[in-house]
Amino acid sequence: MLLMTLILFVISCIILVISGSFLVKSLVVITRFLKMKEFIVAFVIMAFSTTIPELFVGISSAIAKQPALALGTVIGSNIANLTLIGGIAVILARKVSITKLAIRKDALTIIYIAAIPIILMFIGHKLSRIDAAILLTVFVGHTYYLIKSRRKYTTKLKNHQNREKVILSVFVFLLSIGVLYASAHYVVLYGTDLAIGLMLPPIMIGLFFLALGTSLPELVFSIKSMTKNHPEFALGDLMGSVVNNSTLVLGVTAMICPITANFFLFLTSAVFMILATILFAAFIRSGEKFTYLEGIALIIVYVLFLLVELNIQQYFV
Repeated sequence: MLLMTLILFVISCIILVISGSFLVKSLVVITRFLKMKEFIVAFVIMAFSTTIPELFVGISSAIAKQPALALGTVIGSNIANLTLIGGIAVILARKVSITKLAIRKDALTIIYIAAIPIILMFIGHKLSRIDAAILLTVFVGHTYYLIKSRRKYTTKLKNHQNREKVILSVFVFLLSIGVLYASAHYVVLYGTDLAIGLMLPPIMIGLFFLALGTSLPELVFSIKSMTKNHPEFALGDLMGSVVNNSTLVLGVTAMICPITANFFLFLTSAVFMILATILFAAFIRSGEKFTYLEGIALIIVYVLFLLVELNIQQYFV
């Protein structure tokens, strides 16, 4: 029974990632047709799109009264994005040039934004609907600031899409959203059963299984961007995903159902998330290059996170 639950959980995660990938591809076609600006696509649209799996998992977990799954998924996804995925992308690219001052400023901003839900959780030992309103306000304010402040730095994307392809993309976009919602529902369902079967706190399932599964879109996009000499796309997507996870995903989830979890497990994983955020930001702001040695350092942090959390969780079985 447990093996079958694990298989169904993995299948649901795969469908979640695949449908998320189709959604991103269709959204790019639509934004090109609308001649949206390059920055909005890279830093806002793509970051939002690759966060959609986490968002749907959050909504489904809140409806199922298992919000700890969403909290674990967000923290685990943020850590994976800034260490494992960022590290892999940098290693494959060997060396990443950071020429835009805006990226360095954004790297500092994500430290503050990632810390907001942690502070709110620490104050009340849960994320209430009032906390949710605060997080959603931060999301809207940050998105507005990005669009307004970077408007003058970017050019419009060229449109090479015919009308038939755009119509098909709109259909794929809508279909992908439906499949995403359904697969997210089953990811939460089987993830909850898996937590019960393995006698693990729900937050642990989110920290590892769900976090890695929902982070695959960021991995694919980051690797493609790095290897095609568009590091600002990859870095912008990773940083944007952290912001969206920490504000939009947790905000929507907590608005539906206040988030509570094992506080000690939350605290230890939150410390690693802040550490990963600070380290990632420090590497970006330290110079004009992001080297493969720094990428290796990020991956080591993720391995350390796994070892610590797996050792800690045995005391809660």
